[in-house]
Amino acid sequence: MLNIFIFCTLTIPGGTVSGIYAAKSIVTEFISSMAASADVLALAKIEIKMDDIPEGKSITFQWRGKPLFVRHRTDDEIATEGAVDVASLRDPETDEQRCPDSKWLVVLGVCTHLGCVPIADAGDFGGYYCPCHGSHYDGAGRIRKGPAPLNLEIPPYEFQGDLLVVG
Repeated sequence: MLNIFIFCTLTIPGGTVSGIYAAKSIVTEFISSMAASADVLALAKIEIKMDDIPEGKSITFQWRGKPLFVRHRTDDEIATEGAVDVASLRDPETDEQRCPDSKWLVVLGVCTHLGCVPIADAGDFGGYYCPCHGSHYDGAGRIRKGPAPLNLEIPPYEFQGDLLVVG
């Protein structure tokens, strides 16, 4: 009887402690597998020199594995996009909402229909054209024609002097 008591007194707490450590190890491994990889963390923020983008040109960068379109807009483009009747848009947003600094358009280059990459300076509205299924976006990245349901996404960004910081 004493042997059983000693056995239970030593085995049950020891097994419990071992079980807790095993569970902790499994949970830690699972949570760390969901963390961003080093290459994604390295691209969490990018800095773009705005002086390198000439007026009227759109440059493509990569941010978090997606194309990022940065366009230095001309005064004519700003006037054209500002004159659009917002009530006629599928996803109504004014030009001022999409471009707080009217000279710069910053959008993700991923079509909101099925994720293809649109072509800059193309389409019926002079903005972006998605060759996969024919969506047309204007110079503010707003959907104007085709199957895409939403405007091109605007990532979080800010201006810091002559730098554009995305992320």
